[in-house]
Amino acid sequence: MVFLYSRYKQNCAEDETKLLSLKDKNLPTVTVQLPIFNEFYVVDRLIESACNLEYPAKKLQIQVLDDSTDETIEKVATLVAQYKKKGIWIEHVHRTNRKGHKAGALDEGMAKAKGDYIAIFDADFTPDSDFLLRTMGYFDDESIGMVQTRWGHINETYNILTKAQSFGIDGHFMIEQVARNGASLWMNFNGTAGIWRRSCIEDAGGWEHDTLTEDFDLSYRAELKGWKFRYIKDVVCKAEIPATMNAYKAQQFRWCKGSIQTAVKLIPRIWKSNESWKIKGEAITHLINYSVHPLMIINILLTAPLLLMEFWAGFKMDDLPMEILFGSAAVLSIGSMGPVIFYAYSQREIHKDWKSKLIYLPILVMIGTGIAVMNTYAWVEAVFGVQSGFKRTPKLRIEKEGDSLQDKIKYVVPVDYRAFLEFFMGAYCVFCIYLSFMVGKPYMIGFMVLYSIGFFYVSYLSVAESFWKFKPATKAEKELRAVA
Repeated sequence: MVFLYSRYKQNCAEDETKLLSLKDKNLPTVTVQLPIFNEFYVVDRLIESACNLEYPAKKLQIQVLDDSTDETIEKVATLVAQYKKKGIWIEHVHRTNRKGHKAGALDEGMAKAKGDYIAIFDADFTPDSDFLLRTMGYFDDESIGMVQTRWGHINETYNILTKAQSFGIDGHFMIEQVARNGASLWMNFNGTAGIWRRSCIEDAGGWEHDTLTEDFDLSYRAELKGWKFRYIKDVVCKAEIPATMNAYKAQQFRWCKGSIQTAVKLIPRIWKSNESWKIKGEAITHLINYSVHPLMIINILLTAPLLLMEFWAGFKMDDLPMEILFGSAAVLSIGSMGPVIFYAYSQREIHKDWKSKLIYLPILVMIGTGIAVMNTYAWVEAVFGVQSGFKRTPKLRIEKEGDSLQDKIKYVVPVDYRAFLEFFMGAYCVFCIYLSFMVGKPYMIGFMVLYSIGFFYVSYLSVAESFWKFKPATKAEKELRAVA
């Protein structure tokens, strides 16, 4: 990916000749869709950003696709009424059945959309005012069905979790997407901060909701139909990164399960297609990317048996030729450097002070290991066709260091039993460290230390966050007792 990025990155650079002007009388009508569900804290920020987009008022339709079940409904209705009085073409489309979740809302919005192009922004995104003027010009190529922009961050420095996540997001959007699109391989719409040609959506079969990643699914179905996508790395749309562990895990569960569901659904079609082996190979690899998590769990669980192998089978590692041992270690070391180079390179391309940010790379590895239990469950459910509800990622409008997470307990995701399995995995890693010392095989202690910290950290935060909602009640009870 780093090689492809360095070779083809100019193919994804912004083309200034594509910049549109408001004076152009031939601008097409664009429908902006804002799919939301119980987004009380951020919906005003989202609607304000959409209404501030620079585009002719008569050619910009804004749809707030509202599936909410709480007071967000009334808040949206009030905001929409206010912006309508200002002459903005904005509509409040509220559903009560939530069929198909986000995909269903987008599909229902399509039936009422007037635009030939559909721009989509999730609740945590804040597009710049010139977003449409910088992106719509690429559709002058009739083969382009979708234009995707890079995700930025509103709250990157808020806490350790957001700092680590920003590394992962930057790696995907700065390196992976550029490598794919620049090298003429398949890429996917990321669900938000992008624009679709309406005819492309319709030609690909429309929004389907048999997976949890309707964006991934539609992307590959469109590319199977021959549509081309365009990625612009220099147009950045900022978003709020999940600042709580349970919200992050809910997001990762959905992305993991949806990706594997899409793999099960589309790999046979991709394999039978007439695309080149390069496109097929990269597309399939991308679809099964989350398989790294169950493999990681298996790898960790096999550590203790491998350490005890010579006692069980009378086999001694010392009997192996040193060339084999050193050769294997060299190969594994090179493999371990892959992610380090990948994420470090993304920071180098984005930030001037990129070297100072590398301190958070081990934290990304740590958290990536810690969520392996949750993602393994997601992977298994996807492979065996187990159905589960759509779990939204709570957005709390955490924008700066002074914002309090505990004051916004309205959308705290409840903890589940998998947090205790994460604790067990942490304890198992500690046992493997002890075992490594006992049998005199210290080769994997460094990895086990990192893994154990990751599992314990994820487990602890998952449980601790679930008790935040009880703190106000506890404080009130104490005050009542004091008065009594």
